[in-house]
Amino acid sequence: MGHRALVAYRRPDRLYDLRYSHWGGETFAFADEITATTPLADGAIEGTLIADSISRARILTAYLDPCVYEALYLVTPSRDYDVDAYRVCWLEWGDGRDGGRGAIVALDSEAEGTVRRWFRATKTALGDIIEMGALSRRAAQAYLEARICEERDGIPYTYGESLDDGESTYTPTVDRWLEAEHWDREGRTERSGESDE
Repeated sequence: MGHRALVAYRRPDRLYDLRYSHWGGETFAFADEITATTPLADGAIEGTLIADSISRARILTAYLDPCVYEALYLVTPSRDYDVDAYRVCWLEWGDGRDGGRGAIVALDSEAEGTVRRWFRATKTALGDIIEMGALSRRAAQAYLEARICEERDGIPYTYGESLDDGESTYTPTVDRWLEAEHWDREGRTERSGESDE
């Protein structure tokens, strides 16, 4: 399956040329392999361009699908191939067919494992709370996004969003409650009518 990453090389005009790495998201030590002598990390980054002359914002909204990619690298050749590495976090639950909401978190190779574990643990706990019916999907997603922004300085974005109109078209996933676990005020399930007391 791979650990997919996008690698964006900054041009003199401040736009980026975008390339793909199938295993670049596995470990963030990969960033150290991108140098002036090995700009494509000894073949770990494909030579074929995915896109050229694109803005940083467009990388996020048009190319960095949070359901597909685990990492984003921004490379600045003019600064001796300085690399900024980002963990990609998918802020939604479900099958991922709708693209959706993501966030990038800047990190170095030492912090990578911590961010990955923190995000997985937090999202898993929230997923369990959603399944129990204690919190709506929309509320859990808002909480997850707030936590990643406040605690990890994450940068949220919406994949598939147009930048042309200047306004966000993002709409959170509609809440879904499990009928068998939806409780009325008397502590009875709607399906069985039996009290749990």
